[in-house]
Amino acid sequence: MSRTVVRTLRQAAFGTLAILAVTGSAYAVEITGAGATFPNPVYQKWAEAYKAKTGTAVNYQSVGSGAGIKQIEANTVDFGATDKALEADELKKNDLVQFPAVIGGIVPIVNLPGIKDGEVKLDGATLGAIFLGTITSWNDPALVKANPGLALPRTPITVVHRSDGSGTTYNFAYYLSAVNADWQAKVGANTAVEWPTGVGGKGNEGVSALVQQTVGSIGYVEIAYALQNKLTYTKMMNADGLYVEPKLSAFKAAAEKADWASAPNYRLVLANQPGKESWPITAATFILVHGSQSDANKAKAVLGFFDWSLNNGQKMAEDLLYVPLPDALVKHIEATWTSSVKGPDGKPVWP
Repeated sequence: MSRTVVRTLRQAAFGTLAILAVTGSAYAVEITGAGATFPNPVYQKWAEAYKAKTGTAVNYQSVGSGAGIKQIEANTVDFGATDKALEADELKKNDLVQFPAVIGGIVPIVNLPGIKDGEVKLDGATLGAIFLGTITSWNDPALVKANPGLALPRTPITVVHRSDGSGTTYNFAYYLSAVNADWQAKVGANTAVEWPTGVGGKGNEGVSALVQQTVGSIGYVEIAYALQNKLTYTKMMNADGLYVEPKLSAFKAAAEKADWASAPNYRLVLANQPGKESWPITAATFILVHGSQSDANKAKAVLGFFDWSLNNGQKMAEDLLYVPLPDALVKHIEATWTSSVKGPDGKPVWP
């Protein structure tokens, strides 16, 4: 059966759910989630469309991956969201099931008056040196050499980083660890690191705001935040040694290299993927739900939202420059729900 036919049948089914939702309040459900700021733009878009379709409200709080993990572990939300996939022991300890939801790109953003999108070119070693605080001005010889013909100012560099526990930080720091030996030795990769320099902002929103306010600054955000806030992004050198722009085709090129079939619990990092078109700081973002559910109807509502989003929300995701998951991966995720998410009677809550 073709995906188009399947999607049509699902849309018909959800249309029926929408009628039920508006004709009887017993059918209306509110879902709560919290976590990663990286996917917040697309989650909000999906939630808006899903409520219009089914009547089910999805309240997602963009509080950062660290806070999202804590909230789902404490069972204060119906689902958590993180850009750093959890290890098997942490999933088991907290009775959690993990699956990817969407893929996006993390981009360096700068505030340099007169400089346009993509005019500044950075390689990983230089970007790491900036965030280590060893390159401190925009006219540093390393930057001048990488940007011949570009009038870089003498302006001091202000590094802007995350102040909260962040999966975006994890993926950014993971990339820097892969391409800059000093970063790997001195800082490493985690959701929270000891920043050698700079000022901190909460969430992708906070980093965006600080860069917007601070001339000479550089930060890192998911691409949707750069575009929505009209922030200047840089080009980056990828693993093949080519400078590329952060665009949907570059994120897709990196995502295509992902070997999900060999990733236990879908734990996969997409940074520094090979390929002449690949964006080097591409990342997946993940959803966490409890394996043992006390309310089967609520659990089914959560999975129903993501089923609809993964199968019907591709265009909305791409409009925000996120990469939808491939068909085969979506089917595998839905099989994971059936095998791993159980109601109080021990039976699968999905489908």
